[in-house]
Parts: sequence; C-alpha cells; structure tokens
Amino acid sequence: MTGRVVVVGSANVDLAVDVPRPPKAGETVLGGRLRRSPGGKGANQAVAAALAGGADTTFVGALGEDEGADLLLVSLGGAGVRADLVERAEAPTGTAFITVSPDGENAIVVAPGANDHVRIGAAQAERIAEADVVLAQLEIPLDVVAAAAAARKNTARMILNAAPSRELPDSLWDVLDILVVNEHEAADLAGEPERLLKRVPAVVVTLGGEGCVVLRRDHEPVRIPGIPVDVVDTTGAGDTFCGVLAAALARGRDLPDAAKQATVAGALAVTRPGAQAAVPTVDEVAALGGNAP
Repeated sequence: MTGRVVVVGSANVDLAVDVPRPPKAGETVLGGRLRRSPGGKGANQAVAAALAGGADTTFVGALGEDEGADLLLVSLGGAGVRADLVERAEAPTGTAFITVSPDGENAIVVAPGANDHVRIGAAQAERIAEADVVLAQLEIPLDVVAAAAAARKNTARMILNAAPSRELPDSLWDVLDILVVNEHEAADLAGEPERLLKRVPAVVVTLGGEGCVVLRRDHEPVRIPGIPVDVVDTTGAGDTFCGVLAAALARGRDLPDAAKQATVAGALAVTRPGAQAAVPTVDEVAALGGNAP
C-alpha cells in the first residue's frame, strides 16, 4: 500500500555555517565554510515522505523565479516528489540562515520570500482531495493551512507540525487530526502536552535524541525510545520525522507504529549534514529497525 501524501508548506534555500558556538547578542563569531543546500520545512517533509517513507507525495508551495528555485526543484524531483503544483511568485525563493555548533545543534532565521505567496487554487485542492494524509507546517500563512484542511476528503487525516511556534486560531484547531510538536512548542501552545488533547484528537511530542511520546484521547501514552547515533547536524531531523510519520499513516499504519518508523528516520537524518540531503532511504530506515513499507 503506497498511500498518498500532500505536503503544503515552505521551501527555502539553506545557507548553513559551522560555528564554535552560537553568537551572543552584538557578537561576531568566526565560522567555517558556508554550505548552500535545499531546505524549508515543507519541502524537507515532502522529500522525507517520498524517499524515506515510500509514499506517493505531492508538494504544494511557492518559489521565486531564481536559481534557488531550480535548486529546490531538482532536489524534489530527485526524491520522487511530484512538484507540478508548485507555483512561481514575484518574490525571491525563501532563504534560511543556519548556524551549526560542534554538537550538531542549530539556530535558524528564515526570510520567507515566496513562501508568503503559497495558495490553494483549484488544481491544488483537487490533488489534496485525493490524498490519504495532508501535512502542513507554520512557515506559510495560516489561511493556507486552513484551506488545505478544508480541501481534503472526510477520510483523510490532517497533520499540523506546529513549527515555528505561533498562536493558532480556534478555526484551525477544529480541523486538525494530529498535532506534531517538540517540547518547547507544546509548552507555548498549552503548557503541558496532555492539555493539547482537549483541542486535537492526537498529539506526537518529539523529544530529540530521546525519541517521542504519542498521546491520544482514551489511550495510555506510548513512549517511543530514541536511537543512539553520532550526531553531525540536527537540521531537518524533525522534518524527516514528520514526513515519514505522514507516509506511514497514509499506508495504513497506526499512529504508534508510524511514530516508531519516523523516529528511526529522524535518527538517521542527524548523522549527516544538511536537510534534504540527509534524508535516508526506505531501505536504510528498515535496516535500523523501522518497518518497511
């Protein structure tokens, strides 16, 4: 069962530099070499759903008319993502500025650019209506996320990765099936992760190297342990998790099983530099203990 996933979200050119430590306010830190690579939470998650998750995946987003857009389209196509519904905007392709410390932790600032122009037109809505899972994040306008949720069929799941953290309107809470957040995002939204279940049927709280916790109404929490790996770069690891989670659900897996596969994929992603370039394959995920499609 392949499953169909539509990812509605951002696409950025990542500019990453290694630093001995994050700079303090007003401070300049001398870094290492500059790496330029395809990224953006939406595009990263689409690559993960297709490459590591094995799902039929469409990416809905917006790019500028520039060389950065070409970089992203090549990466999406190489991973098997359908990008025929990506639109071009009269704005530069989004850009993320990333510092990576020796322990692999990162700090990111995003200039949205074309991501502010993502929209759900007739063609995008038609493709969303064919999906088993629709996945979105918060690097695009909230009304676009709501429009994507409205376009899905009744049996499709709507997943929101609430990152970067921001306040959500009641109208958006009402259309969510699964919320994916890290500990900080959960605290921003509700204080305690369990309180989120009052607003959404299921919540997956990612814990970095410690794995994740699956919370569902009328179920006991399920803890998925992390997998010890040598960390190189954590950029995009959470996106890999989300993409694989969506793909596994689209193929009919239950939520804890999907979260286990996503945890394995996320662990593999941190062992390599970059975001989309670090996404593992289905076979690599299966070899480390994730369930094969």
